Amino acid sequence: MQDKKHRYQKRQNVVLVGNYTVTQSKEQTLEYLEELAFLAKTVNLTVVKKFIQSLRQINVRFLIGKGKLEEIAEYIASHDIDLVIFDDELSPKQQNNLAKELNTPVLDRTALILDIFAVRAQTSVAKTQVELAQYNYLLPRLTGLWTHLERQKGGIGMRGPGEKELETDRRIVRDKIKRLQEKIKKIDKEQQVQRSNRRQMVRVALVGYTNVGKSTLMNVLSHEKVFAENKLFATLDTTVRKVVYHNLPFLLTDTVGFIRKLPHALVESFKSTLDEVREADILFHVVDFSHNSYLEQLETVEKLLEELDASGKPTIYIFNKIDKLDASEDIENFEKHWLTKGHKAIFISAATKQNVSSLRQLLYDEVKKIHLKRFPHQMLY
Repeated sequence: MQDKKHRYQKRQNVVLVGNYTVTQSKEQTLEYLEELAFLAKTVNLTVVKKFIQSLRQINVRFLIGKGKLEEIAEYIASHDIDLVIFDDELSPKQQNNLAKELNTPVLDRTALILDIFAVRAQTSVAKTQVELAQYNYLLPRLTGLWTHLERQKGGIGMRGPGEKELETDRRIVRDKIKRLQEKIKKIDKEQQVQRSNRRQMVRVALVGYTNVGKSTLMNVLSHEKVFAENKLFATLDTTVRKVVYHNLPFLLTDTVGFIRKLPHALVESFKSTLDEVREADILFHVVDFSHNSYLEQLETVEKLLEELDASGKPTIYIFNKIDKLDASEDIENFEKHWLTKGHKAIFISAATKQNVSSLRQLLYDEVKKIHLKRFPHQMLY
């Protein structure tokens, strides 16, 4: 639906809007806006201002209160602002009302993540999955948001077509969704065949929050080059590598990173790709130990794994990026605390390869246990 020349070809100035509530503190909101800013930076957007508000009651028309809306409108009127991005999900009506009131295109976090996925998708499989998620998100938002689809000039925040044209657009979108769903079913069958051919081998899947270093770790453990970059969602496609330690072969899989408020449409579309996680024998849950909210990120991934029916598997927690921390004593104390809770964990730096040899040994030992259960008469040295 959208290509890389869509909205972010030239650098644009944006403002971000977040709300803190009874269940979400001001500090959390500021941290979430930092993540939203990182998402914006990923697609060449320049964040020039962040607005936050204590939201006691949701405004049905605009989400935020009238006073804050006027403050944002005044700022936009006196500055060169191209886009407003809300951290909270907006209803189609709220998004349309805000765009009219602010006289500026308005996105929410979900739309931004979908656009990032559209920019990042490289393979036919990823592009198809992202396109389906985009159309599912777009369908209820056609009114006031898109010009005619066939002209491909529209975008979120544009003025809407007439009623007849709108119905035509709705029919086009529904037809596209149906065709994409059929295409994904075909892809699913092909991937099932590929996975069935690998079923005998022990499978290890790397999972974790986005930008925690999974692809870097994949490169270190598999000795093969996988694209790795310090950006959110640097990897969208599932990468599977056959790895042999000593004489023990197994499959190592790198998967798309998770994130807080991951759009439901994306979770649905990527379920076929994430079958690699569901069918894995062992999960290596990679955590950015240097991040201030690493425990919250860890919990986000755990919840998404539950949603994907992939929880409850043997899991080893890999606390990465210890090279960015100063206090080794803190690491040791946390490690003792984590291990006493019955978790298997190891603390490493994939970038500097600190403790990587210990990780390889742990990986070998865990794979060997499963392999010998599967092939009890096979000799391993």
